[in-house]
Amino acid sequence: MTNQLSASTSPYLLQHADNPVHWQEWSEAAFDEARSRDVPIFLSVGYSACHWCHVMAHESFEDHEVAELINANFVAIKLDREERPDIDAVYMQATLALTGHGGWPMTVFMDHDGKPFFAGTYFPKTSRSTMPGFMEVLSSLSEAWNERRTDVESAGSHVVQAIQQRGSYDSQGLPSDVVLEQAVSRLQIDFDERFGGFGNAPKFPPSMVLEFLLREAARTQSTTALFMAERTMEAMARGGIYDQVGGGFSRYSVDPTWTVPHFEKMLYDNALLLRVYLHWFRLTGSTFASRIVRETAEFIIRDLTTFEGGFASALDADTEGVEGKYYVWTAQEIIDVLGEDDGNWVVDLLDITEAGTFEHGYSVLQLLIDPDDGFRWSRMRGRLFASRNSRVAPGRDDKIVAAWNGMTIAALAEAGALLNEPAWVESAITAADLLIAIHLGPNGDDRLCRTSRDGKPGTNSGVLDDYGSVAEGFLALYQVTGDESWLALSGILLDVAIQHFSDGRGGFFDTPDDAPALVLRPQDPSDNAEPSGWFAVANACLTYSAITGIAEYREIAERALDVVGGLGARAPRACGWGLAALSALVDGPVEIAIIGDFADQATAILRTVALAATAPGAVIAVGEPGSDVPLLRDRPLVQGQPAAYVCRGFACQAPTIDPFELATQIGVRSGE
Repeated sequence: MTNQLSASTSPYLLQHADNPVHWQEWSEAAFDEARSRDVPIFLSVGYSACHWCHVMAHESFEDHEVAELINANFVAIKLDREERPDIDAVYMQATLALTGHGGWPMTVFMDHDGKPFFAGTYFPKTSRSTMPGFMEVLSSLSEAWNERRTDVESAGSHVVQAIQQRGSYDSQGLPSDVVLEQAVSRLQIDFDERFGGFGNAPKFPPSMVLEFLLREAARTQSTTALFMAERTMEAMARGGIYDQVGGGFSRYSVDPTWTVPHFEKMLYDNALLLRVYLHWFRLTGSTFASRIVRETAEFIIRDLTTFEGGFASALDADTEGVEGKYYVWTAQEIIDVLGEDDGNWVVDLLDITEAGTFEHGYSVLQLLIDPDDGFRWSRMRGRLFASRNSRVAPGRDDKIVAAWNGMTIAALAEAGALLNEPAWVESAITAADLLIAIHLGPNGDDRLCRTSRDGKPGTNSGVLDDYGSVAEGFLALYQVTGDESWLALSGILLDVAIQHFSDGRGGFFDTPDDAPALVLRPQDPSDNAEPSGWFAVANACLTYSAITGIAEYREIAERALDVVGGLGARAPRACGWGLAALSALVDGPVEIAIIGDFADQATAILRTVALAATAPGAVIAVGEPGSDVPLLRDRPLVQGQPAAYVCRGFACQAPTIDPFELATQIGVRSGE
């Protein structure tokens, strides 16, 4: 056997194609080989931008001594968690069950049926402090497999039984607004009033929770919800987790102050946060929020757009083997670029110290206060950006993930429409066209493939969040452009999700009913770093129902949100996207139909006001009289002029041709 990763389409797997380890991709052939050789399977899971994945690769997988031990005693499988989140989810549950903590790299050993009997995350090559060395682990597990096989297989069966028992989700009945109030109160307990965010370090951007809090602030005028959201968003965007020079957010902060990030930049984080900061601006008119929206949108389009027009998955945390090297500065480097006067001004502005806020005297840039001269800072920022471009840039994982592109399409479409940036909307349309051309129906059906690269579809089928998030993106495009094809396509995707992913009890599995079997069919409503597929589909169904008037989709969303009754009050940080959907459901959601020629100025003014609606989950449809879209059907012009019709909860207000009256009806903030 030899390393078989050179033909992979995954940038992460290609990073390991030259390892002396005889890596294989996940396949039945790999399991067959393990059976024929009678050796266990070693599964290593990671992703291309993962710093500690790189460290373990350098220490162990590039090491010939380690490789010989693996090759002789195991069948080694390398897995890109972003390509196969279903497999990752199953074995992450096992890792959590065995060790109490998880993360990547994920290291799992399993029998010929895929039952895991040992798991962990990063292991150094040799023992270090309380951490066992990887060589030691490999030798011990090989010995146990050969000499205590019954015990090993029994352990694997117990792990599978344990994670199967954890995966039971019973209906709680559709929750009410009481659950939303309880969730806000529960979040207060974990809230860090000084630095924002929830819990202790490491701190991750709580994107879905922030969306929920903004919706509750709009729905109930809760000052508590708004304070938690604003404090967190301002702290993040002023701290080192936000790239003050180039825009965009890193994956998480290693400290409670948002100062030092884990420097990888993920598409899904930036798509979700772009939309959340947009909604903050929409609710309050914050110029700070609008600046972050613009800089983040520019980062996504500039640095993550691929040749084919989609959006790449991530930028690496490391450059030339050093984490954060591309992003950090010393005071002297700043002065060398900007000169003494401007350099010292920027050093003070960005809180750069002699000792440094990172490692080896380097600092992560922060903008803790607004500059006294915004124009001067803008010029200095541009010069720093130009200088930084001369550095070796982080590697880019340029595969296209359907779900993450769906999130980005939704964010750019909304932001482009609300901030009058048509180029952003065009970028969203181009990415959506790519999903249709490459990801939708590569086998001649209505199914999505999960990933593509260089314009070629991958072999991995779409999972639940692909369908929910892409449908969400298409629904946003319909509301922004009025192109009914996006509405039709979203309905097709939701129908596939309902038909092939439903569990028959109101919930959803993460994989379709015809997917290759794993030791456990993954199912989890909880959000993780991105919205759960369960809640993504619920959100999209609710929006689709409001536009089309088809009650069945609303009922599906309601049943899916039953689980929020149990999770929301107890663990709101795990179900922010579900709470956001419930907020919209409780509020209506508001339905805004604008009748008129899309290109007409009076219609455009009404549409602009509608886009500024702060009501949770408000939906918009724009079209001429006689449209077949149910939300627009049988609604005429008023006095021969474009008009807006506003409905909520099966009751409609009188149509209006007055933009100010429309603003009052839909809750647009004062001054808009």
